[in-house]
Amino acid sequence: MLEPQRLADLPARIWSDAEWERIQLGYAARDMDEKWDVLVEGKVTYLHRSWTGFAIFEARFDAVDGGWRISEALTESARSRHRYHSDRYARVMLELVLSSVVLGEPASELRAETVALLTTGSSKT
Repeated sequence: MLEPQRLADLPARIWSDAEWERIQLGYAARDMDEKWDVLVEGKVTYLHRSWTGFAIFEARFDAVDGGWRISEALTESARSRHRYHSDRYARVMLELVLSSVVLGEPASELRAETVALLTTGSSKT
């Protein structure tokens, strides 16, 4: 990342041990229509844009009661690499990529929240 920014607003979700095992396998975009590559080293998950290879998110997972939780995260804030909206939007997008792209979940609520944040302008908060 050129200009990493620490996220103050982290996903509250606790991923199960099975979900964490799947996340650890990562994800490689199969074609240009897919936007994300995800890889894990130790307890740190790296989310890159598949077209450019630019790192957009970095999230550290730690074990908690019931599974795994993101304990700290960074996002790219360099405008030349990523359009940063807000910590709130970044939190939702980070969870959305992990849930929908890596785990294959529908993540309808997260998708709706990203759209709402962008269309209402509240992504700036």
